[in-house]
Amino acid sequence: MKLLTLNCHSWQEVDQQHKIKVLAQEIKDKGYDVIALQEVSQPIDGDVVVQGLKEGNFVYALLDALKAIGVTEYDFRWGFSHIGYEVYEEGLCLLSKHPIVEEQEFFVTKGHDTNYWKTRKVVKIAIDYKGKTIDFYTCHLGWWIDEEEPFKHQIDTLNVSINSNRLSFMMGDFNNNANVRDEGYDYMLSKGWVDTYTLAEKKDEGITVQGKIDGWEKNQAGLRIDLIWANQPIKVLESQVCFNGVNKEIVSDHFGVEMECEV
Repeated sequence: MKLLTLNCHSWQEVDQQHKIKVLAQEIKDKGYDVIALQEVSQPIDGDVVVQGLKEGNFVYALLDALKAIGVTEYDFRWGFSHIGYEVYEEGLCLLSKHPIVEEQEFFVTKGHDTNYWKTRKVVKIAIDYKGKTIDFYTCHLGWWIDEEEPFKHQIDTLNVSINSNRLSFMMGDFNNNANVRDEGYDYMLSKGWVDTYTLAEKKDEGITVQGKIDGWEKNQAGLRIDLIWANQPIKVLESQVCFNGVNKEIVSDHFGVEMECEV
């Protein structure tokens, strides 16, 4: 199974349409089974197409780019989290090549006011993968040190939804550096989550953010904050950072993470 997670920084990128085409081509070339995307935005004033999805939604643009190169097998689920950059409804999305048999979206923050940028929601799907039901969550969570909306509360809330009898993957932008001890990363380890990067037989340095970005304005180091977690040990063949200027050109202020495993 091949997985990809990427914080798209959608509609904030220079030459956005070109970057969508780069992303689409890599999806075609790699044939990911499931893709988790964050910061998947749509204009507040866009016309509703279906069930809250509006014209100008980033995932619609991505699907159009995929269709243009002959890729039509992906189904998707999108959920609205909060208003971003004042003019967008920012959300999360999961795309799957396999049948989606369950879906859910829910808040993980204390507050549910979608006008507030710290409000966070998670989107979940369950897929039928060769007769096996597997759960996937796409996440864009908050920071460890945040009195209003602490990361710990968000993980505790999310964990309540986990079906321990099924393999689950939690994918996304966790806003907690894996190289910092006794904060969010270690808290997830203490809750039984397994970082698939550490299990990988082949891997790179894992850095997904270089320098300053929104929410990390003082950052000068490389951060590993975009991760793919599993709720049980699995065989991970490879974990690689992509869209970083080395493994494909940059398409966002975050790099992506692609992972191949046996399930």
